[in-house]
Amino acid sequence: MPDVAVALGVFAVSFLLGSIPWGLIISKVVYHTDIREHGSGNIGTTNAMRTMGKAGGVAVFLLDFGKGLVSGALGLAAMNLLASDASIGSVLMGAIATAGCTLGHIFSPWLGFRGGKGIAVAIGALCMTFGPLGAFIEVFCIFAPLVLITRYVSVGSIASAALCPAIACFLYWGQWPAIVLYGLTGATVVWAHRANIKRLAAGTESRIGAKKRQA
Repeated sequence: MPDVAVALGVFAVSFLLGSIPWGLIISKVVYHTDIREHGSGNIGTTNAMRTMGKAGGVAVFLLDFGKGLVSGALGLAAMNLLASDASIGSVLMGAIATAGCTLGHIFSPWLGFRGGKGIAVAIGALCMTFGPLGAFIEVFCIFAPLVLITRYVSVGSIASAALCPAIACFLYWGQWPAIVLYGLTGATVVWAHRANIKRLAAGTESRIGAKKRQA
């Protein structure tokens, strides 16, 4: 029962952290506008960059990435609390923290259970829960190369999310509850990119460096 209480607490706190809509907050407080009324209408980094410029986009990324880091750190703290080794229960706490903050970001209760697409916050959490090796694979072997090659942020994001369970298998083979949860989280991020997938298929997805559209 104590383990269940810890797990529920980790999920709840991570969900609330993830639900903070930094993109909307920055657009209203700093730029006196609503990011949801511009560009794609998304509150995440890519739309922030296109509608608020580099400074606004970087600020949104750092804050979203940061809430993922904090959630991941919470998961690590719970892992250390429950076990000194990588037992199934302790590793699962990292997956719970990652799922909580990612789902909170995508389904923010402050925005009618709508939000961003979850990649920045998810990678932030994974940098903590996957550790240096897993984070290196996610960011420098999957996300960054695909974005640089294709100039589509969405391609790197979708691939990183889709391969998340494979990396979890590599890192935590046999820890099936955690692997399944990482897989469900990755699938949710892919689902959140469904509009991007349609635009990619239609050849209308915006590339990095394309002329910024005015709302």
